[in-house]
Amino acid sequence: MIKRLKIVCVILITSITLLSCNKDNDDSTNPDKQFGIFTVLEDNTTVEMNGTIGSSSLINFNKLENTFPNVNKINIKNCDGSSDDDVNLQLSAKVHQEGINIHLMDNGEIASGGVDFFIAGIQRTKGSNTKIGVHSWAGENETATDFPIGHANHLPYINYYVSVSFAQQQAEDFYYFTINAAPAESIHWMTESEITQYNLITK
Repeated sequence: MIKRLKIVCVILITSITLLSCNKDNDDSTNPDKQFGIFTVLEDNTTVEMNGTIGSSSLINFNKLENTFPNVNKINIKNCDGSSDDDVNLQLSAKVHQEGINIHLMDNGEIASGGVDFFIAGIQRTKGSNTKIGVHSWAGENETATDFPIGHANHLPYINYYVSVSFAQQQAEDFYYFTINAAPAESIHWMTESEITQYNLITK
């Protein structure tokens, strides 16, 4: 599967140098409310997300939902991407289907597959001093821009954006913007005008 993980996260996301991201299978401070990169907060309806989406993230989120069925909001502290794109799209689709809102916290950063996840929110909001980064996907010997507009290899992401309520043209516009904004080994931090133009924030 094509990879949406931001390859240069160590260089470009300064908070990672402070080890702010958890690993997907981290089992740390509060085991009763910790589900990989997801932590249920005191109100039992809000989740804080911090880390890379990986192969166990959907399993962990399902366990979280089974234990805390009233969760309705995810606050993202930092998500630099996904190491498993299939899981990321499945997880993101589930979050949307469950009617969950997503908020990017003050000083928060999302990039690559983390942006795809953010788009799953029914309501999408962000705090101050946030960063949203996009780039092209890459396979072993190919990148997204190797394929012409309309090629089948572009459809998984375009179809996903449509499934989480983007209009067809909005989905195509945003997708082609991301793959042309920066190569897979780099990152483009979106401007406020771009964030507005591509409908990333709902209010």
